[in-house]
Amino acid sequence: MWLYLAALLGLYFLRRWYRERQSVEGLPEKYVLITGCDSGFGNQLAKQLDTRGLRVLAACLTQQGAEQLRKATSERLQTVILDVTRTDSIAAATAWVKEQVGNKGLWGLVNNAGIAVPTAPNEWLTKDDFVKVLDVNLIGLIEVTLSFLPLVKRARGRVVNVASTMGRVAMLGGGYCLSKYGVEAFSDSLRRELLPFGVKVCIIEPGAFRTQILNTQLLQDMVKEVWGRVPSEIKESYGQRYFDSCESEGLAATASPNLFLVTDCMEHALTARHPRTRYSGGWDAKLYFIPVSYLPAWCQDFLLTLQQPKPAHGI
Repeated sequence: MWLYLAALLGLYFLRRWYRERQSVEGLPEKYVLITGCDSGFGNQLAKQLDTRGLRVLAACLTQQGAEQLRKATSERLQTVILDVTRTDSIAAATAWVKEQVGNKGLWGLVNNAGIAVPTAPNEWLTKDDFVKVLDVNLIGLIEVTLSFLPLVKRARGRVVNVASTMGRVAMLGGGYCLSKYGVEAFSDSLRRELLPFGVKVCIIEPGAFRTQILNTQLLQDMVKEVWGRVPSEIKESYGQRYFDSCESEGLAATASPNLFLVTDCMEHALTARHPRTRYSGGWDAKLYFIPVSYLPAWCQDFLLTLQQPKPAHGI
């Protein structure tokens, strides 16, 4: 019996391996728009797809980021300035992309733009702190997707949304985890809606990586700024030692510098004939965060709070 089960399992993985090695045809004629290309995953993916010969439309937040990317890539790659929190900026970028792609449509939309700060214990934050992150990571992603969706449907292409392992297990206070849970939900509903149109929606769930989002100095400065405006009664309940622990590197200390572990997933989602629904990027995602997300709540609580600092007036 065990021999039959092993044989079936082997055939399953062999079939999966064979299917995932098949690429779509005509890649040099396909247009892909990537948001958040100033740095991090978006920047590396733009270079990676440019090397593969795709027609990359790289959306950057700043002119400086766009110029640096153009210098590092071929003449095929084109850039556009896009602020995903502004409707007028999204409309202008959409009009520009329509001119570029013509009747071919947009093969790929990669919603990569995102921020992580402010992030701190929820009690330290204000409504505006949550809204700042949600506007970029979730509301901006939704508006960009809705704006470009007709072009993607025309090409029967792909939508690739960058979520996070924090969209499965919430370890951080603030809007980041909320936004990534929202990206998961939006992507799932969108995938089912677009099945009849031949459009595939993929979700990328990275672990911790050394991008601008997880910049140690940026996180430390943010925690100091937030702590400085926390009411004295709340400060007293947490204590100085708790703040000092929050100010330390935390996730940034163990973050991987190998961004290709995520951009390779994005590339496969865009170029494979049979892309996966979800991709976990990084060994911490595959071996820790994703498995933990399937455990009972009490077990998750124990594992995820094991290394957390203890407040001065806690139990």
